[in-house]
Amino acid sequence: MIVKFRGILVAACFIGATFAQTNQTKLKIMPLGDSITEITCWRAKLWENLKANNLTDKIEFVGSQNNTQKCDTEDPDFTKQHHEGHTGYLAIDVAYDHIETWINDTRPDIVTFMLGTDDIAKGRRLQDVVEAYGEMVHTMRHYNQYIKVIVNTIVPLPANMIPVKKLNDMIPDWAREDNTTKSPIYVNDIYPFPNDFLKDGIHPNDAGEDQIASGLGSLLTWIINANLTGNATAPS
Repeated sequence: MIVKFRGILVAACFIGATFAQTNQTKLKIMPLGDSITEITCWRAKLWENLKANNLTDKIEFVGSQNNTQKCDTEDPDFTKQHHEGHTGYLAIDVAYDHIETWINDTRPDIVTFMLGTDDIAKGRRLQDVVEAYGEMVHTMRHYNQYIKVIVNTIVPLPANMIPVKKLNDMIPDWAREDNTTKSPIYVNDIYPFPNDFLKDGIHPNDAGEDQIASGLGSLLTWIINANLTGNATAPS
């Protein structure tokens, strides 16, 4: 069964899942994606959201990239955080050429990704995109059988909305099929996301960044606190 809260779709059977932590002191979160992850400021806003909930001392953002785009954040610790945002990368590129190295190098506990925009722009088959999602999750679970995965619906492309809507409609069904109790998949539905949340027809502006960060902040706060307290009741 799928339940929805604050724009987030969560499979109810996932609630009991826990992290496999040993001696590490912080949960490792990997922000993964294309230019929307690399060159916009939703990561900084997400960090501020988690900081407001007193969670940033319990987590770190991991990846091979460290650029922060001079985003407006008062927390100097954000400049130490990493990510795997790569401009122009397709989901199929990430799945078959890169994800294994990135996961092996950082061993995240949580991966949040938004991928598929560049695949659509290049005319790739939507089924190939969804299969790439599955390949990524398979690789993640190879290195961490308890990994938590958050897939975000993709931003609108005003000039090419039909495949965007179709892909976003396919994501929850894929998440249901690929979930496991030990390694849940969560769907952060960023919509409603009006076209005026974009600054150039592709990348989110300030309001769009807020929209992405808000949903992720709610979901990650829940996941992190559930791990710390053992109370996995979904927020209302």
